[in-house]
Amino acid sequence: MNIILLGPPGAGKGTQAKRLEERHGLKQLSTGDMLRAAAASGSEIGQKAKEIMDAGQLMPDALMVKMIAERIAQPDCDKGFILDGFPRTVPQAEALDETLAAKGLKLHAVIEIRVADEVLVERIQTRIAQSETVRSDDTVETLKKRLEVYHAQTAPILPYYERQGRLITVDGMKPVDTVTEEIEAILSEAVG
Repeated sequence: MNIILLGPPGAGKGTQAKRLEERHGLKQLSTGDMLRAAAASGSEIGQKAKEIMDAGQLMPDALMVKMIAERIAQPDCDKGFILDGFPRTVPQAEALDETLAAKGLKLHAVIEIRVADEVLVERIQTRIAQSETVRSDDTVETLKKRLEVYHAQTAPILPYYERQGRLITVDGMKPVDTVTEEIEAILSEAVG
């Protein structure tokens, strides 16, 4: 089962992906985690990734598509994968479709977790207040920049998947367990 979780930063994609990973044996592929690991490595590409992330910008499409294509070919993705934070642009979505087709794979579900911006700001303020360690890109200012980028560059992929009849939206402002139940119902229907 191959799934994409879409939604603005802080919508709960990572939380839901972890739950799906545990329940179905899928592999969560968080591009954010991949990029943060690269940034922490101190490599040249990692330093560039850190600069881009700290500025609240998106990574170049070619780099992201290559990284994902290599990652889904790994044995731990044999049961399926959950893309969390990818694709973020229409060109990335198109490239992903081509990559999956070339590998004989398909997407079983594209799920948008929808949350209002003001709720996301409240969530990050709470997370910062409750956390002992805060990531360098985990600030209200960076979130607001990331939300601007999300609405300008990522939200346009929603109609792309909607036109294909693959986009299903859940209300990410509901309790976490309710969102999980709704996603599980979507997946049960998708794999029938």
